[in-house]
Amino acid sequence: MNSSFAARSNITARSRQRTAELADLAGVRPDPDLMEWDYGGYEGLTAAQIQEMRPGWDLWRDGVIPGGDDHPGEQLQQVATRTDAVLDRMRPLLDEGDVAVVAHGHLARVLTVRWLGLDASASRLLGHPHPGTLSFLSTEDGQPFIAAWNVP
Repeated sequence: MNSSFAARSNITARSRQRTAELADLAGVRPDPDLMEWDYGGYEGLTAAQIQEMRPGWDLWRDGVIPGGDDHPGEQLQQVATRTDAVLDRMRPLLDEGDVAVVAHGHLARVLTVRWLGLDASASRLLGHPHPGTLSFLSTEDGQPFIAAWNVP
């Protein structure tokens, strides 16, 4: 990499250090816009648990319910606004070389479809990235595309 911009969605120093070591990235720094989606009242629950309470629930269609002060919740468009801000900061760095972004699953899906210029609701079309996998976003003839997704 000629230049690297590495951001970590989990802002703890230990997580940043471990990510940098595992990925051999230099200059890893936190970016609050890459924090995982605030699931509000669903924080800490699995999709199966939420569907027990709300049969047929779908994150991409139905969103989240408000939670307490520590997890008020975010709607899809709020997450998309954050990923758009990351992309706006990232694009100028691409003139100098590759950019690395480390993010959690749902947020990575939103970032990816926004990279492609799609509405955030298209995130449902991508499979959930598994922990420790890599995805590569690129451009060809000035058009963004997914070069690889969820690679172990």
